[in-house]
Amino acid sequence: MTQDQIILFALFFAVFGLLLWGRFRYDLVAFGALMLGVVLGVVPTEAAFSGFGHPATLIVALVLVVSAGLVRSGAVYLITRTLVDSSRALGAHIAIMGGVGGVLSAFMNNVAALALLMPVDIQTARKAGRAPGLTLMPLSFATILGGMATLIGTPPNIIIASIRAESLGESFRMFDFAPVGGITALVGLAFVALVGWRLIPQAAASTSDSAMDDAAYVAELTVPADAKQVGQRLDQLADEAEKADVVILGLVRGGERLQGKRRDMVIEPLDALVLQATPQALDEFRAALSLRFAEPKREKYLFDESEGVSKIEVVVPQDARIAGSSARAVGLNWRRRSILLGISRKGGTVEGQVRRERIRAGDILLLLVPEGEEAEVVEWLGCLPLAERGLSVTQDSKTWLAIGMFGAAVAAASFGLIYLPVALGLVVVGYVLTRIVPISEVYTHIEWPVVVLLGSMIPLGSALETSGGTELIAGALVGLTEGLPAWAILTVLMVVTMTLSDVLNNTATAIVAAPVGIRMAQSLDVNPDPFLMAVAVAASCAFLTPIGHKNNTLILGPGGYRFGDYWRMGLPLEILVVAVSVPAILVFWPL
Repeated sequence: MTQDQIILFALFFAVFGLLLWGRFRYDLVAFGALMLGVVLGVVPTEAAFSGFGHPATLIVALVLVVSAGLVRSGAVYLITRTLVDSSRALGAHIAIMGGVGGVLSAFMNNVAALALLMPVDIQTARKAGRAPGLTLMPLSFATILGGMATLIGTPPNIIIASIRAESLGESFRMFDFAPVGGITALVGLAFVALVGWRLIPQAAASTSDSAMDDAAYVAELTVPADAKQVGQRLDQLADEAEKADVVILGLVRGGERLQGKRRDMVIEPLDALVLQATPQALDEFRAALSLRFAEPKREKYLFDESEGVSKIEVVVPQDARIAGSSARAVGLNWRRRSILLGISRKGGTVEGQVRRERIRAGDILLLLVPEGEEAEVVEWLGCLPLAERGLSVTQDSKTWLAIGMFGAAVAAASFGLIYLPVALGLVVVGYVLTRIVPISEVYTHIEWPVVVLLGSMIPLGSALETSGGTELIAGALVGLTEGLPAWAILTVLMVVTMTLSDVLNNTATAIVAAPVGIRMAQSLDVNPDPFLMAVAVAASCAFLTPIGHKNNTLILGPGGYRFGDYWRMGLPLEILVVAVSVPAILVFWPL
């Protein structure tokens, strides 16, 4: 290996290692690696930021804004309102929701599709009296599968199309992924609806604690200075707590958490009671004891300048503004006039003061926000709503306008009349001009960590290919599979890519694996398109862990799942995906 290859391999191993460790956010890791690559001379200075203007990066950003416009216009709820019925049998509900999710995720970002349907699914589970854990994992898997059918459905497809354009002179078109991705998605959806949901562990299937109003939060309520509880012992509140089905965990005094094992602690003015309860139980207990949501100064921000107050529940994705930080650190109270009332955390405990607690991906937050500003607060935090409280779409008059603009753009791009990034850009301009998406919110819908990840990894991937690094990897894989037919080597590439995608970001996996696939095909003297299709399917299908795909992370808390629950349905699904997609690839994209 040359010196440049050694440095680049070391950088990629460092990136993958840090992504697996999870201590630092993936965009910081990728950007840091890019900067180091420039300093060490393996990435040309003039190409350092070329990834930020790359078509793949632009398409991902534009698709997210377009997705937000489809949601705001009511275009998506037009479908879900008529199709969702809580009285349906579980299998039928999963099939219908999975089908809707699959179709939506083919034409909008699959994370956005899940974000839209998740509250609908949770509400349906609540009305039907069943645990959301029975349906959220099938819904997540369905939205991942559906994204494989089109160019814009998932970032790996966009990346692979761009790499094909650079390496082979022509990009994949909008529906080139449909024959393989569509068939694989249909078979996968059938498995999820008929068999897969039965493999969900009993613990998740019977847990309703994390569903909306049944979520058990660790919360705080403040004792007013003139309250009758001042001077009482903590154990004197036991009867009221039992009546309201509330567990008293301790006190917060002077910003410090005092554990509740000493029941003889005397309550002082402005102490905060640390409680574990559902939202209803919390309200009942607060009303019975005339407690406050927070100390006067924090309540003043919320109540003095608002016409009303809404209570909302949100789930925290990995790249949320508040993930890894606290409500106090992000300035939730003084910036957004909102209060973090409680935290629901599966597989972990809340040890400190609620507003100082470091929030984790998968947490569910109970928030008090100014009435009418629910959507803005949720978007500012980077979280996803679990309930439709003040977040319903109000622009129904523009539904067909939004659909028409998007449909025209997709058709024009599909027939090659206009370049896809330009078509999507025109849709965004149209949505802004017609006020489907307010101009002030255009940039809030873009997942900037994903943009930074793509913009950073693309130059590194190009440098690896230019240095001959991808050719070395391809040669090693071909050497390991020497003597096997080309279709078997393609299968090995697919399994390796799928395994990487289960533990790494699927975008990073696609950037590395796609050039390797092209080199493997060239070394075997066969058509590279089947290998690119194999990478596209494999990079998208991350079903074994909650960290392989953002959709799986989003359902972790609301579904009441544990880390080891995913593989039970995910492993047979991944095997099925390989078994179905490899023959489909060989039929539609011959070697």
